[in-house]
Amino acid sequence: MLLRAVLTIALACLATAGVSRAVAADCKSTVSGDLRIQPLTSKIFNNTRSIRVLLPPGYDAKENSGKRYPVLYMLDGQNLFDACLSDVSHAEWQVDETVYRLIREKAIPEMIVVGIDHAGVKRGYEFLPYRDSFNPDVVETAGDRFPDFLANEVLPFVNGQYRTLTGHGNTALGGSSYGGVATLYALMARPQIFGYGLIESPTIWVGMGQLIRDTSPLVGLPRKVFIAFGGEEVTHGAAERQVQGFFATVTANFKAAGYNESNFRYFYEPGAKHTESAWAKRLPDALKFLLGDWKPEVQDAGK
Repeated sequence: MLLRAVLTIALACLATAGVSRAVAADCKSTVSGDLRIQPLTSKIFNNTRSIRVLLPPGYDAKENSGKRYPVLYMLDGQNLFDACLSDVSHAEWQVDETVYRLIREKAIPEMIVVGIDHAGVKRGYEFLPYRDSFNPDVVETAGDRFPDFLANEVLPFVNGQYRTLTGHGNTALGGSSYGGVATLYALMARPQIFGYGLIESPTIWVGMGQLIRDTSPLVGLPRKVFIAFGGEEVTHGAAERQVQGFFATVTANFKAAGYNESNFRYFYEPGAKHTESAWAKRLPDALKFLLGDWKPEVQDAGK
């Protein structure tokens, strides 16, 4: 029953994992703000990808030359800032527009946002710590190494290039779908590094439920976690109830660890699909919940 119901999500994951096609010549970039793109070579995964760094307004101003910023790391960097790079849905999270607007409104603090590109056909291989039984194209997984990739390669690279604040209280991580799985897993694997988690539409059932079981007990705790899922992501009635049961278990496990409405939120949106457009729509409220009272810890300042 669940197999048929999650086919839509599995196909979306397969499509996202495909090698990016050439961007149409008439595609007009939707990037706004100060976005800088740099290559990062990984020894852990033996490949090179782009790191997309959105700097806050005034980052280069003389009066801000000594100022450091907390960092929100986001997975699937191709789908965050520019619809031209999103060759599956031709939509994006609108992270640049949303973050800049919320900063102007003083709804969130000034921050750096880092988009980490996925690895194309090896997206599932890198993101998943356990196999997704409903996606036959992902036979092997190396997602148990993804937290090491973040901690030992991505964060040192960004900290060495930009004026960041480091440490648990200054570092957030977010992702969707398989990227949501990677985010939740990293929060549990590296709780001393990532203090805030934004998890959209995770394929929570991977590993025949092992990811769910990983949340009990929770010992090292992030400060705040936001999880969301759409009602049109799994449409078969019985399977939808089963998936909602999975999220109910995860919610109960977080509450058993001491979380409440102030630092953990699971949001179920009826009618929402497994798309960047849905994640973009929820992004403002997610960021305000997670980071609205984010007070950067200057004592953790990095290099």
